[in-house]
Amino acid sequence: MVGQLDIDADFSNAKSVNRLFPVLPQNALHLCSDLTRARQTAAALNLNPHFDPRLREISYGEWEGLAFDAAPDPDLARAFWESPGDIAPPGGESWNDLSARVTALIDEVNAAGDGPVIAVGHMGSILAALSYATGLPPERALSFRIDPLSITRLDYLDGPWAISCVNA
Repeated sequence: MVGQLDIDADFSNAKSVNRLFPVLPQNALHLCSDLTRARQTAAALNLNPHFDPRLREISYGEWEGLAFDAAPDPDLARAFWESPGDIAPPGGESWNDLSARVTALIDEVNAAGDGPVIAVGHMGSILAALSYATGLPPERALSFRIDPLSITRLDYLDGPWAISCVNA
């Protein structure tokens, strides 16, 4: 579980970055997590973003850097993944904590009405945005796969959300 460990991005597959250029909207507001791997991704995409910690990955607290099956309290870890909500790892965030900060940012950006947005985030922040846009409960939103250097497109045009692609 990487969480908010501040590690470098993996660009070993340069084609993954290059395939993103043609599908990113022009004249967009650029937002980015302030973690190093997101900053490096934004730089590789030639973005000039505003860095916002609300786009950070979920904090796994004392579990950061551990394998999923290595959490010291297996019952708590199982509950965290199977019934996300208010359950948090020791020193970390719950799904609801993550969702609250991501949805606050989404609402703020939508209220400003600045047009298209490119947000460089992490699996957790993207899943929280998907949950918000679709109304899916956390345990259903966690079923989506989000790979590094993938695109998830959410469109909001003064009405219901449209999900154009997930993990493309």
